[in-house]
Amino acid sequence: MAKQNIYDNDVFFEGYKGIRDRKVNANTLFEIPALFSLLPDLKGKRILDLGCGFGEHCKRFIEEGAAGVTGIDISEKMLETARKENSNPAIEYINMPMEDIGVLAEKQEKYDLVVSSLALHYVEDFAGVVKNVCNLLNEGGVFVFSQEHPLNTCHTGGDRWTRDADGNKLFLNLAYYGVEGEKESTWFVDNVKKYHRTFSTVINTLAEGGFLVERIIEPMPTEELLKEYPDQADLFHKPDFMLVKAVRK
Repeated sequence: MAKQNIYDNDVFFEGYKGIRDRKVNANTLFEIPALFSLLPDLKGKRILDLGCGFGEHCKRFIEEGAAGVTGIDISEKMLETARKENSNPAIEYINMPMEDIGVLAEKQEKYDLVVSSLALHYVEDFAGVVKNVCNLLNEGGVFVFSQEHPLNTCHTGGDRWTRDADGNKLFLNLAYYGVEGEKESTWFVDNVKKYHRTFSTVINTLAEGGFLVERIIEPMPTEELLKEYPDQADLFHKPDFMLVKAVRK
């Protein structure tokens, strides 16, 4: 079955890029700091970035001492930007869906660290990717990834919130959390496919795939951040992201 490449859709690409170009967004406030807090010392490490997008992380890995980085992404439009804006002789960008990284294992490629930022919820065969990541890591290698929180990925339509008469969010509308699989939603365009997995499925798949889960983060706003961005208080109802650090057994 063909893998959806939504990021090469012109409307979606421009909409997504517009969000990432904003100085203040959920990624910069919560996801990126949490992701980098989970990374080991990068000096001398060989790193694989799954769903590398515009390549900002790849460039930062090199700046923080990584010996080499391979960034893969299904979107040629994303990689075109990565090569223009975040190139480095120590970075290789490859147009490839992450479901196909077994090809790298066949070439005897090995990495000390595999990172994925907000991409795995687009993957149907999560167990297959986990198995391939394990095969690509050196013994004791680390797998760090972020994804949309399972409380988000189960959502398919309608208002996420029950609100009071003034429009203030009272609580999350949650339905069919336990029904896993493909979900379609509208984000810039219709029919954006994501894959919902429960929290337990994510963790059990890692355990069965050869990993020890070392740490999990569900980013929440601090009191200091809330003073500047009070609208982020809704994260106490529903975290946007889940981040996991796992070590190859």
